[in-house]
Amino acid sequence: MADENGKIRAEVVISGRVQGVFFRSATVRQAGKFGVSGWVRNRRDGKVEAVFEGLRSNVRALVAWCHKGPSSARVEDVSVSWEDYRGEFSGFSVRF
Repeated sequence: MADENGKIRAEVVISGRVQGVFFRSATVRQAGKFGVSGWVRNRRDGKVEAVFEGLRSNVRALVAWCHKGPSSARVEDVSVSWEDYRGEFSGFSVRF
């Protein structure tokens, strides 16, 4: 699924105790660390949803981090949909 430059997109849904534990702000910091663009937001069902785009290895590292999250989170499941890179983001943000 990676493009010719080795870039990929992942749509991720994280469940467990992931809201009210700084998951979104920690994800923004991690995305900056890995050079990944996209967004993260809380969903009404208590899950956190995110879209990551960037180099395959960096996106995979950020997805791996989501399995743990910040220290106060209790991640129960991470669902990942791998997609073709679209290049639609210039940075990483929190959506509301």
